[in-house]
Amino acid sequence: MTQRPQLAVLVSGLHALFGPDLRSFVEVARIADEAGVDQVVLPDHVVMGARTDRYPYGTFPYDADAPWIEPLTTLAAMASATTRVRLGTGILIAPLRPAVLLAKTIATLDVLSGGRVDLGVGVGWQREEYEALGVPFAGRWQRLDDTLGACRALWQDAPASFSSPTVAFESIWCAPRPVQARVPVWFGAKASEALAGRIAAVGDGWYPLGNLSPDELRDGGELMRDAFRAAGRDAAELGVRWQLAVRQDGSGRVDVARTMEPVPALVDAGVTVLSTGINPRIVQTMDDVRAYLDALVAAFAALT
Repeated sequence: MTQRPQLAVLVSGLHALFGPDLRSFVEVARIADEAGVDQVVLPDHVVMGARTDRYPYGTFPYDADAPWIEPLTTLAAMASATTRVRLGTGILIAPLRPAVLLAKTIATLDVLSGGRVDLGVGVGWQREEYEALGVPFAGRWQRLDDTLGACRALWQDAPASFSSPTVAFESIWCAPRPVQARVPVWFGAKASEALAGRIAAVGDGWYPLGNLSPDELRDGGELMRDAFRAAGRDAAELGVRWQLAVRQDGSGRVDVARTMEPVPALVDAGVTVLSTGINPRIVQTMDDVRAYLDALVAAFAALT
């Protein structure tokens, strides 16, 4: 099955534009919904330690004291203000949440939104964040595997039973269950055999991290698709999301044509969702946000 490429907007850093009134996140989601954006995505940090220099993917783009809204709470507010746009996390540090509570929260959000949740997950990178929540930093990938396995069991079975090294339960009910027959789960991490196996086992998409070329994206995607085939799944159903760099013209305005220039090559490399952000250096007001998203959607539609 060939997927139609989709356009996503990563909504973060809005405090630099609109100050402490974080309801601006909900307004941006409403504008994105009206503009025809396919997906809004929220990042996640519960707390932030001072050692942002340990960020493994280059320079960390935020100050340590920047506000990080809780994404699932905010997506629920966004659900009430929108009708069609999909609601994603990119990424939620899932091992920081108790597995059963996370399953309940995601299922509730899926019901409230009419089946529009895309759950992007990962393990994060800051030891201090785990320590502050009393969760072991060591073994975080095992905890992620167990958390997602538990969520899948609770979303599918009633009563549900599950047993793993860090999560176990027997014959419990967790209602409501999601509207979607299968909540899409995306993994944010570098490509590896281990990651490919995880996505093939319980996931649906890959959110690559790091500065990758189209060839590297293609190779990573093929690694994931090989794992799908080995697991008896349709490799064409793998989702791959990549972040577009916002380009500017000589006067500092968004150059939509240049921003969208890489799209055909990225789609050819197997990317199914192209994501962009709201850059406070080039977007100043909600009217600017609306004009920017309208222009991006029109340019994206013309290319895809």
